[in-house]
Amino acid sequence: MRLILIKVIFFSFFVSASAKDIMRIEVAGQAVGTIEIELLTELAPNHVNQIKSLVSDNQYNGVAFHRVINGFMAQTGDVMFGNVTNGYQPTMVGRGGSKLMDLTAEFSNQSFDRGIVGMARSQNPNSANSQFFIMLEDGHFLNGKYTVFGKVISGMPVVDAIKKGDQENNGMLSSNPDFMEKVHILTRD
Repeated sequence: MRLILIKVIFFSFFVSASAKDIMRIEVAGQAVGTIEIELLTELAPNHVNQIKSLVSDNQYNGVAFHRVINGFMAQTGDVMFGNVTNGYQPTMVGRGGSKLMDLTAEFSNQSFDRGIVGMARSQNPNSANSQFFIMLEDGHFLNGKYTVFGKVISGMPVVDAIKKGDQENNGMLSSNPDFMEKVHILTRD
């Protein structure tokens, strides 16, 4: 009996240790489809926990991809000023965050390759809060300067199709941005 109990505990731990959290984003607007992002808890546990908290509180639902630079990245996550269904503010979007505390940087050796997801921040490395960006192309000049917390595992064609912003305005979208219609967390083995 004791041996069976030990095997059950060991198996349960092994299965839970290998389970992966996936952030599933349903995109609406010009681009339509689903993006799945594997959350990299081993690289940035505090950032992943904050993202999961914001998702569980439905904070990301309706939030715009407000800054999209062709050949670079697509930025979203401004839950304060970026909700297209509840007071989108094009002159303020990109400056807001959530009511949660800012995060201390969790830099890693993970390169900013195409499909990597990083936390946006101000000049202060410890100012990441809710905004994040998905790399459209490699951006190794960001390595060691921004926190990586995820990687796209499906849906890069959707990311590529997200409406691009004005190059003259640093990729900002003043009207009709694509947005995260629904965001949720899945757990997979």
